[in-house]
Amino acid sequence: MPDLSPGLSFTDLWRLWLLLGVGLAALGYVVAQRRRGTYALRFSDTSLIDAVAPKRPGWRRHVVALTFLGVGSLMIVALAGPVTEVEVPRERAVVILTIDTSLSMGAEDVDPSRIEGAKRAALEFLEAAPPGVDIGLISFNETPVVRVPPTSDRASVATAVEQLELGQFTNTGDAISVSVSSLASATEGLELAEDESPPAVIVLLSDGEPTIGRPIETATAEAIRARIPVSTVAFGTADGEVTIEDPESPGTFLTVPVPVDEDTLRGIAEDTGGSFFVTSSSDELAEVYRDIGTSIGFETVDRDVGDWFLAAALILSATTAVLSLAWFQRLP
Repeated sequence: MPDLSPGLSFTDLWRLWLLLGVGLAALGYVVAQRRRGTYALRFSDTSLIDAVAPKRPGWRRHVVALTFLGVGSLMIVALAGPVTEVEVPRERAVVILTIDTSLSMGAEDVDPSRIEGAKRAALEFLEAAPPGVDIGLISFNETPVVRVPPTSDRASVATAVEQLELGQFTNTGDAISVSVSSLASATEGLELAEDESPPAVIVLLSDGEPTIGRPIETATAEAIRARIPVSTVAFGTADGEVTIEDPESPGTFLTVPVPVDEDTLRGIAEDTGGSFFVTSSSDELAEVYRDIGTSIGFETVDRDVGDWFLAAALILSATTAVLSLAWFQRLP
């Protein structure tokens, strides 16, 4: 359900100047009441007041005057075109999950491991993502692979996530390039304003610095030209380690440190206009995914709420009429 913003704005703000008229009317009423008190003192015998008007309205006449001024104020506010910001689901948006499947993602500094934590968070994201969002999956180690092009079929993406396996090397540059191409194809045909970006985002999850492939600068330049932000997630800790077989001594295994490379991922996000996150648990990662999905799956629009003020003015107007009849009607 969309959330309403507590703030108001107005399409015809200048019309609020009419409220000065309400203020002048209120001032005139106060002056008139003061003069009324002055004239009352002119009676030579104040007891005559009780004889002429035994039941004076007193404070009640002020209540009616205030409600009448309130009606005028509400109608002027409605005339000024009040709007409030509201989030509504996009008719179409696209997210590419680009997940690092290099050997370093096997580190167990994240429970149960980096890759298993990434899978768990991706599956939770698929369940919680807004319905108007198409989701694609790309994995990368030595080369990027489009596992599932952007689609509304969440089950096919979930199956591909569960089947992810680790491999050698980290080709981040080519992964970004392939992700940009996939999004460009998925958003082709959308009618966009000249300076409008497509409703699409790449979510790149990785833990290490690139080891092969095209330079990161070349890949980010492609994303910038396509106006596609790359939000990056550094997943893991500085203490991550993996055990691999020594290529120079088969049967011998080495423990290799694989700390998270935050600098490269932060630079990708900053250069392309995306967001950068650092997380070390699958629960935190799932929350990051949800936030990104919400930001791309909904858009903020102005909703006209002038009817609210008109309805309030009608209710207050009816209240004014009822009070006037109840308190000031003179029966024969």
